[in-house]
Amino acid sequence: MSVFNASRLLGKTVLVTGASSGIGAATAVLFAKGGANVILLARRADALQKVQEECRVAHRASGLNQGGKFHSVQLDVSDKTQVASLLDKFPNDLRQVDILVNNAGYVLGVEHVGDIADADIEGMFATNVLGLISVTQLFVREFKKRQAGHVINLGSIAGIEPYAGGSIYTATKHAVHAFTASLMREVVNTPIRVTEIQPGMVETEFSVIRFRGDNSAAKKVYEGLEPLTAVDIAEEIVWAAARPPHVNIAELLVFPVNQASATINYRAPKKDSSL
Repeated sequence: MSVFNASRLLGKTVLVTGASSGIGAATAVLFAKGGANVILLARRADALQKVQEECRVAHRASGLNQGGKFHSVQLDVSDKTQVASLLDKFPNDLRQVDILVNNAGYVLGVEHVGDIADADIEGMFATNVLGLISVTQLFVREFKKRQAGHVINLGSIAGIEPYAGGSIYTATKHAVHAFTASLMREVVNTPIRVTEIQPGMVETEFSVIRFRGDNSAAKKVYEGLEPLTAVDIAEEIVWAAARPPHVNIAELLVFPVNQASATINYRAPKKDSSL
């Protein structure tokens, strides 16, 4: 017997932004495994097609007869014109989205204030904040018409606790946190649910992008401890979506066991290889 009841996801249509890799890809595949239809959205078309095929394989392996419809949309959420016409890119049988997962976002650099490139600032805000808001507004209008729907935003511990070298990224995630909390209060008189998932240290492409492709620097971020994986966070997202309609997981802060805050963690000492 499975303790995790995902039957409420059967036949639901889920839109996942930033679905080409990491948490977004893992989330799309897990929803597919749970019997949902999934629309995958990201900038990288080739990567999207690979994840879409993984969704098909996961759904077939589940043996479920519901769901199993998948569609990919190449789109940059920071482009308001593209977002405005997003619904036109969906097939007719997937136009009614039930769950929106706003996962698209990134961090670039560790420069301190005064040394941060304008392009990096504008890029992070355009995707992490303005893009998320544009997509959310589009679907909240639809959810209000139907009096049903669930918005799941990917926040971060960075949206609760700032840290040196992350001024812009933490500012964007603080904005996501405030926006999500305000949205939840605005739809409190409706059946619409609003959730913020706040991961701690997750090993994906996140740090590789932050360090501009420097894999060795990215590896050091997680050295000495076991970080979360994309699947760990995907499980929390899908679990929140599968709660009964009267249950709303407002916020969910998720750490690896050896992390206690944005800057407090325990790293096992290196073993002396000479012994």
